[in-house]
Amino acid sequence: MSSAIDVLLEEHKDSSLVAEKPSVHLLQAQDAKRWDEFVLACPEATFFHRAGWQTVIERAFAHKTWFLFAELRGHIQGVLPLAEINSRVFGHSLSSLPFCVYGGIAAISEPAREALDAAAQELASRLGVDYLEYRNVKTLHLDWPGKDLYVTFRKEILPEIEQNMQAIPRKQRAMVRKGIKGGLESTVDTGIERFFSAYSASVHRLGTPVFSKRYFRLLEEVFTDDCELMIITKEGRIISGVMSFYFRDEVLPYYGGGTSDARDVAGNDFMYWELMRRACERGYKTFDFGRSKRNSGSFDFKKNWGFEPQPLHYEYQLHRAEAVPDNNPLNPKYQLFIKAWRKLPLSLANLVGPHIVRNLG
Repeated sequence: MSSAIDVLLEEHKDSSLVAEKPSVHLLQAQDAKRWDEFVLACPEATFFHRAGWQTVIERAFAHKTWFLFAELRGHIQGVLPLAEINSRVFGHSLSSLPFCVYGGIAAISEPAREALDAAAQELASRLGVDYLEYRNVKTLHLDWPGKDLYVTFRKEILPEIEQNMQAIPRKQRAMVRKGIKGGLESTVDTGIERFFSAYSASVHRLGTPVFSKRYFRLLEEVFTDDCELMIITKEGRIISGVMSFYFRDEVLPYYGGGTSDARDVAGNDFMYWELMRRACERGYKTFDFGRSKRNSGSFDFKKNWGFEPQPLHYEYQLHRAEAVPDNNPLNPKYQLFIKAWRKLPLSLANLVGPHIVRNLG
């Protein structure tokens, strides 16, 4: 049976449809279901194109969103989720999509892509932002300045559990087996408390502000069965935790971290193996290890698993800004802040952190 996208592509062979331009609209509550149906079927779309991100970003961070879709004769042809962040410290941006790895335009026709692109550029100009950002997997504008900082790591999940174990390079495989032999256990959890205790401790050691508990609760609430928490314990003691998203046949471990004990017992190594093993058992086909900065510890960790980095093509249309933004921990100007942040008591960092990170995107 043909998918909805196949039917639409067939319709586009009709010259009358090709000549007709799609109209662009703002997402309304009544459109969310068909928006998500389009996203699920569109090959270019990702989990981060889902309509639920509008609710998450508005309710967790109080940012204005502009979720645009292109429509022709009652059928959605493309989507572009955008959010506006206006910060005195970090600037004024319109981005697709802050707090997300992937974004940009997902479309099934060039007229839809062009209409959404034009609408976004006009909106950016009207709002007077510093820049418009697309977090593309593939380049859209060769003439726009880009950022060659981030890569993503994706790999096939093999059909059998032991095949996946043997596909892990020897040294990393030894770390996974260390966790198994050490008596670590995995549990799918409900509620974010145990996950948050491990995650917040981890990012604090890195000198990074943490997201609020409210944000993680919203992710659970909005994405329900497609958002999962897994906790690693040893003799009842929390070692590490990960929040993962599920989309089509992919699993995306998105937020993860461990306590100070995790390194000694290979807690994170065991955690990602358990996620892969469970996904294999459930028939998922792709493990999306997510975004990392080049030349970072996270980058090296994922390469050690046998994943190859794939560049992400983040691109910027500069409006009031004179250069591409550089709000990331590798920027030398933030090093003093990072060192100071590590020295804060964890309870204070967890209280203040969400007010900072909401403007970073």
